[in-house]
Amino acid sequence: MSPTVGPVSRDFNPYSDNGGTILAIAGEDFAVVAGDTRQSEGYNIQTRYAPKVFRLTDKAVLAVNGFAADGNMFVKKVKQRLEWYRHAHGKDMQLRAIARMIQTMLYAKRFFPYYVYNILGGIEEDGSGAVYSFDPVGSYEREACRAAGAAQSLVQPFLDNQIYFKNQTPAIDAPFPRHLPLSHVLSIVTDSFTSATERHIEVGDGLEIYIILAKGKTLSGLGLDGVKGLSEVTSTVDDSDGSASEGESLAEGERIFVLRRELKKD
Repeated sequence: MSPTVGPVSRDFNPYSDNGGTILAIAGEDFAVVAGDTRQSEGYNIQTRYAPKVFRLTDKAVLAVNGFAADGNMFVKKVKQRLEWYRHAHGKDMQLRAIARMIQTMLYAKRFFPYYVYNILGGIEEDGSGAVYSFDPVGSYEREACRAAGAAQSLVQPFLDNQIYFKNQTPAIDAPFPRHLPLSHVLSIVTDSFTSATERHIEVGDGLEIYIILAKGKTLSGLGLDGVKGLSEVTSTVDDSDGSASEGESLAEGERIFVLRRELKKD
């Protein structure tokens, strides 16, 4: 007599976690969005250069983390919708509207969601810096800082302490500042990824820091002039043919810079 065979489970899991970490910090008139470039699966490094931060417009930068295939497809679809909007209205979509659009795109796929954690950073209509964080099914909120990814449990408490001043006691004659200067924020970002790389196998190789500046603001006085790895990626419109080009700054508009640095490669 043959033994009784019970039900057999047929699991189907199309997702994978490809590691890496992203973060964003909003300032008074700027926003900083950063991510490492390592793509891995467990302890296997698939590539040492897989960007996780993407420029959407001169006011908005999107960082994605989670399943790399879903992330790349989602960024492609977001850019496509922004291009349609640009052709239809002759201008770029505002940051708050981009956040709402991303929310509806994620929620529309809630029954088979993009396994991606998104962080949107940029400049609002009033010139203030803003950061919007999303979960894979579209829930989102505006914050001053947010980290996501493999090293989130390491980086987010550090940001809470340095940006929100949690677990700190202010001096009587020196209250906590409402906004930190850009130079201080850049040092916090660098320290966050340096420490995360030392402690997490899924973070490392390279670091890309996008700096979005409000109208009239420059990087002068930050000691970044001539720094290796710093470049401007602001897009401008050539009035002669309407084409867009990168690298030419528009002084009266928002500007975006990217700072690339190396991280530990173990």
